[in-house]
Amino acid sequence: MTSERADVVIVGAGAAGLFAGITAGRAGTGQHIVLLDGARKLGAKILVAGGGRCNVTHDVVDAEAYAGSSRNAIRKVLRRFDVPQTIAFFREMGVELKREETGKLFPVTDSAQTVLDALFNALGRTGARVDHPCRVEQITREGADFVVSGEWGSIRARRVVLATGGKSLPKSGSDGSGYQLAAALGHQITQRVFPALVPLTLPREHFICTLSGITVPTTLEVRASSGKRLAAFTDSTLCTHFGLSGPSVLDISRYYLDALADDAGTQLVINWLPDETSETFEAGLGAAGKLSAGRTLARRLPERLAQALCAAAGVEAQTPVGQLTRDARRALTRAVTALLLPISGNRGYTYAEVTAGGIPLADIRLETMESRVCPGLHLCGEICDVDGRIGGYNFQWAWASGYVAGVGVISDE
Repeated sequence: MTSERADVVIVGAGAAGLFAGITAGRAGTGQHIVLLDGARKLGAKILVAGGGRCNVTHDVVDAEAYAGSSRNAIRKVLRRFDVPQTIAFFREMGVELKREETGKLFPVTDSAQTVLDALFNALGRTGARVDHPCRVEQITREGADFVVSGEWGSIRARRVVLATGGKSLPKSGSDGSGYQLAAALGHQITQRVFPALVPLTLPREHFICTLSGITVPTTLEVRASSGKRLAAFTDSTLCTHFGLSGPSVLDISRYYLDALADDAGTQLVINWLPDETSETFEAGLGAAGKLSAGRTLARRLPERLAQALCAAAGVEAQTPVGQLTRDARRALTRAVTALLLPISGNRGYTYAEVTAGGIPLADIRLETMESRVCPGLHLCGEICDVDGRIGGYNFQWAWASGYVAGVGVISDE
């Protein structure tokens, strides 16, 4: 066992931890700052983000894109380090960002490695040190200090930053151990911790599972058992062999899973033609005349999907629309614009891009990200009860909360 003393120990060297280290290093000249991470290869989540391109942020970020803790609290942190500051930071480190049509910002290199290299270069310039693989097993208080320890040894520090992530993509090292470390220091975790931005599964015999590879824009809607609309997203949807994925599905997943935990009758409904309502679609069928039901749908949807929707509605695809009974038209309308999805589950933390739940922001001083429960402990990133939509929002939370924690850990000295 080895033992040393540091001014600041940051547990976790992912996006939030690295940014906290960079910010603390820049703010605290001469401070001894050590980052500890249990992974053999650092930055795994950054490297796989955005299909290996790393969606650094979004061109417009506001609290409405997040769930979990109160949006007012989230907004206060986001304001401290905003999108223009993020762009400026990476430009300073030699990484230019480009905006795509979706509003997502990627490095012009289209390589996540560029982003990771910039973060390590910035950290290196401050003199902060990263030790890995050094899994932190325990954090205890001894007087005014913390003792951070594991099989590798121990470090005594006045300040600790927990940036361990949540449970998503556990192979990257974020296996939920940070929650136990926080709980041992007196913190409460939200009652519910679950996968977010996660693909959803359907029964294997469902017709959607036979349409693997088809991608179309849709509107997905979460409805309570009462019929009340709880959330809706319109974006690209991908049919897969296991069910559904794609931006719309990932975005709606946390709202569906959260609602389902409270209301077993929660429903997920899909509209395959998001520019149509049930009323406008059914009215439009009247103008189709002699055109078959299959051809009518295939004008606007992939052929395989058109045929499958006809079958799901119990309508013969070759039947001219004008010959459909009133009940058949309504069944086809429901299948196209309000199809109930019998979700069987989700693909879990292994495929989830982020974790919902964690340390409530109500238990954190937003000016410094310092714990209200355990003075000297700061928290940032995914361990907090904050999860955003796809599109760079979760990275922006990492940069902003990491920045506030990094400044806070020095200013509180």
